[in-house]
Amino acid sequence: MSFILYLLILLLLVLSHHVDSGSIVKFLPGFDGPLPFELETGYIGVGDEDQLQMFYYFIKSENNPQEDPLLLWLTGGPTCSSLFALLFENGPLALKFEVYNGSIPSLISTTYSWTKMANIIFLDQPVGAGFSYSRTPLVDIISDTGEVKILYEFLQKWLSKHPQFFSNPFYVTGDSYSGKIVPPLVQEISKGNYICCKPLINLQGYILGNPITDIEFERNYNIPHAHGMALISDELYESMKRICKGNYFGNTECLRLTEVYQKCTNKLNPYHILLPVCDQTSPNCFLYNYFLLSKWANDERVREALHVHNGSIGEWRRCNYDVIPYNTDIQSTVPYHMNNSINGLRSLIFSGDHDTVVPFISTQAWIRSLNYSIIDDWRPWMINNQIAGYTRTYANKMTFATVKASLLGGGHTAEYKPNETFVMFQRWISGHPL
Repeated sequence: MSFILYLLILLLLVLSHHVDSGSIVKFLPGFDGPLPFELETGYIGVGDEDQLQMFYYFIKSENNPQEDPLLLWLTGGPTCSSLFALLFENGPLALKFEVYNGSIPSLISTTYSWTKMANIIFLDQPVGAGFSYSRTPLVDIISDTGEVKILYEFLQKWLSKHPQFFSNPFYVTGDSYSGKIVPPLVQEISKGNYICCKPLINLQGYILGNPITDIEFERNYNIPHAHGMALISDELYESMKRICKGNYFGNTECLRLTEVYQKCTNKLNPYHILLPVCDQTSPNCFLYNYFLLSKWANDERVREALHVHNGSIGEWRRCNYDVIPYNTDIQSTVPYHMNNSINGLRSLIFSGDHDTVVPFISTQAWIRSLNYSIIDDWRPWMINNQIAGYTRTYANKMTFATVKASLLGGGHTAEYKPNETFVMFQRWISGHPL
C-alpha cells in the first residue's frame, strides 16, 4: 500500500511540474467570450537550478499546427516584453483604442495575425522583461552573448516539453534590438544541430524587422537618411560629408555641424518621423494604447488568467530599461549573418522607411557588405495594386523589403503597418515572391 501511495505522490509531482511549465488559457479579461485560438502560457527554467524563470505565450497556428512553421519571437529593447508584439504587431489580439475609465481595457480580434499560418512562441527576454524573473538575485550582468546561451537552453527545454513540434520548420524572428540576438542565436542552433544526442531543431531561417546590427554604424547613417527625408539642408549635408568623413558623432571637427543637425531633428519622433511626439497618457496621442497596455498587464485578474506566479514581479513594464543592467558585448552581427548564409538558411529583413533609429539605408549597407549577387533586383511589392514597399532578393536566400509610408507609414516596428507586414510574411513564409 505504501508503495502505491509513493507512486501516486510521484505521479502528482510529475503532473504538477507539467502544469507549471505550461497552462492553457481559454479566457482573458477584457475579451468577450472564449479565445478563438489556442493560447498556452508558462515558464521554462534555465540556468543553474532553473534560477531564471522565462515566461512565454505560445499560440498555435489557426491553420495546421502539426505542419505549419514554428516561430520564436523576440521583442527588442533590450528588455521589452513580448506582450507588446502579441498585442501590437503580429498577434491575434489587440487593445481597443478607447478612453480609460478605470475598468479593464478591452481586447479585440485582429485580421493580421501571423498565427493564421504559423505557431508562435512569444518570449519575455531577457530575465526581468515582462513576466520573466529570477528566483535569486542576479550575480552576472546580462549580456548579448550570455542571452544567446540562455535562449538556446530555453528552446531545447521548451521543445522537450512540446516534442510534437520538433519536426516543424523552425524560424527565429523579432525586431529592433533582437537584431543583435537573433543572428547569433540562429548560429548557435546550427552548431547545436551538429552535436550528438540532442533532437535536431528543424531550423530553416530567420526574420528581422528594423534590426539593430551595429549601433555606431547605424547612427552614422542617420545623417544621409535625414538628408534624403528633407530634414536637413543640402548645404549642411554637403558640409558634414566633407568635414566629418562618415564619422558624424565621434569627430570633434564635426561637433558644430552635428549640433545644427540635432536642432533640426531632436523634436521628431525617432521611431516614426511622420508621427508627433506626444504624451502616451493622453487619449489624443497615437501611442495611448501603450498606457492602456500597462493598465491591462498590471491588473491582478490578467495575471491570474495568464498564470503568472504570485509575487514574482512588481510593476509590469512594456520595457524595463531602468531596472536591468545590460552589457552590449556584440558590436556587429554582420559576421553572424554571413555564417548563417553559408549554412544555407533563408532570411527576411524588412525596414519601415520612416524609422531613424535603424535607418533603412544602414540596413541596405550591411546587406551589401555581404557581397552576394542580386537574384531579383529592386522593385515595388504590391498589395491590391498599390505599392506597399520595395524589395530585393539575394543569392544567399536573403530577401530585403521596405514597408512604405502612407497614411500612417512604416516605422520602427510592425505595429505601424501590421496589415502590410502580415501580407509580406504570408508570402515569404510560403516561399512566394513578395
